[in-house]
Amino acid sequence: MLIALDGTEYFCSRKLHCRNCSHRKRNDGGTEYFHTMVSAAVVVPGDSRAIPLQPEFISPQDGHAKQDCERNAVKRWLAANGKRYASLKPVYLGDDLYANQPIVDTIQSVGGDFILTAKSLSHKTLYEWLDGAEINSTKRRRIKKGRKAATHIYRWLNDVPLRDGKDATHVNWFEIEIINTKGKTTYRNSFVTNIAVDETNVGDLAACGRARWKIENETFNVLKTRGYNLEHNFGHGDNYLASVLATLNLLAFAMHTVCDVLEALWKKARSVLAARYRFFDHIRTIVCYLIFPDWGALIRTLVDGEPPPTVKSARKQPKPS
Repeated sequence: MLIALDGTEYFCSRKLHCRNCSHRKRNDGGTEYFHTMVSAAVVVPGDSRAIPLQPEFISPQDGHAKQDCERNAVKRWLAANGKRYASLKPVYLGDDLYANQPIVDTIQSVGGDFILTAKSLSHKTLYEWLDGAEINSTKRRRIKKGRKAATHIYRWLNDVPLRDGKDATHVNWFEIEIINTKGKTTYRNSFVTNIAVDETNVGDLAACGRARWKIENETFNVLKTRGYNLEHNFGHGDNYLASVLATLNLLAFAMHTVCDVLEALWKKARSVLAARYRFFDHIRTIVCYLIFPDWGALIRTLVDGEPPPTVKSARKQPKPS
């Protein structure tokens, strides 16, 4: 089971703020107050859906003078939730910010594996080990449906130090490069993992590592631009209201995604109305005029275009004089 972790901002203002806000100075001298969180999502390579899990909010922590940060929030998320998912043998995905020893050690301490992006600029010791080493490699020709063929080149090396020092955690490094028919590199990225890499699994590991983007494309982008309006100020409050509203937003998205996977009638209605925002707009509009006995009747009406005979009008009838 792949669990992608990443941070995102869900509130920002120069006027409204509370004790749980983070803050930053802008070039014009003004101060921005904002809320961010580390979110988690179950993702699958080749599937456009992502099921969100509980978030960890980035906010000032008791006993700490400095502002809270994404790395600390990730470690808190793992400490709070890692053992709950350990029986599912999760593989945690994350960007280069998470590819450091404290986080990878925390992941393994709660029974998880990891595949994390590892850039050369932030992992000098690791890439010094790679220079001059005999790198394993293999080429595979892949054809995507509706697209031209591309060559996938995989390189890997096991048992390299993640950082400098005798106590450095050793990881396994691999890289994927995609070259189109014209010989141009269209994608290239490298990762570290605690899973042993060889010719039989390097392609699958690369596909899993690339699935990390789904938490941004299929989760954050959907929540911010497809009808959920995550960044809209639904209410800030004095302490926790902004975080509560963000949690409710995630819960709604989670339930809708489960319906997308399992509920046939829901999926049919979604296919009729296509875009999420249109689907939600139709629901908001129709319940202003009609009272449905249950959700099934409402969804069937969205599919068929005609309400069942048991539906009542939602408008109050004028009282007789």
